[in-house]
Amino acid sequence: MAMGTFAQAASRPGPGYFSALVLLTLLHCLPAAAQQPPKISELSYVDHQYMASQRATLDELARTGLGRQLNGDKNSDLAILQALLDRRLVRADQKRELQAMGVIMGELLADELDMDWVIYEDNIGRSRALRYRESDNYLFPMTMISRRREADNLSPVTDIYQRALDLIVPHLPKLPFQ
Repeated sequence: MAMGTFAQAASRPGPGYFSALVLLTLLHCLPAAAQQPPKISELSYVDHQYMASQRATLDELARTGLGRQLNGDKNSDLAILQALLDRRLVRADQKRELQAMGVIMGELLADELDMDWVIYEDNIGRSRALRYRESDNYLFPMTMISRRREADNLSPVTDIYQRALDLIVPHLPKLPFQ
């Protein structure tokens, strides 16, 4: 009988349990502003090499699979990215290739919007991102295509690109004479 009472008492939460639960709930509910600001740094040599390797991999895939090459022209490169997806030369389970497509899309966005690649580190992790000058305006093109494809979202590449423009352009300063 004493053993049963001990087992029941051990399985019941005590006062410390409720205090810990309240503390965890409060910590979880703290606003995002209370978190540390992100750390922004330049791409490392390894980052540059990795992104160059991704570009080369995707360009080789476009050459062998489509008979075309990436050339930095927005319309041409976006059409190539779409063709790689449509012909299933890049599938939803090929995360590396999908993120390589994000590098290509990012370069197009960077050229159009005068943005630069940076490393963005926050409590979630380390990401390669595009930053507009010294502002707090960022885009994360590396995963724009991959996350959608992994979730069976078949949005056209041009729509993804346009959505990125629509998100960031209102936050950029207006240039004189526009």
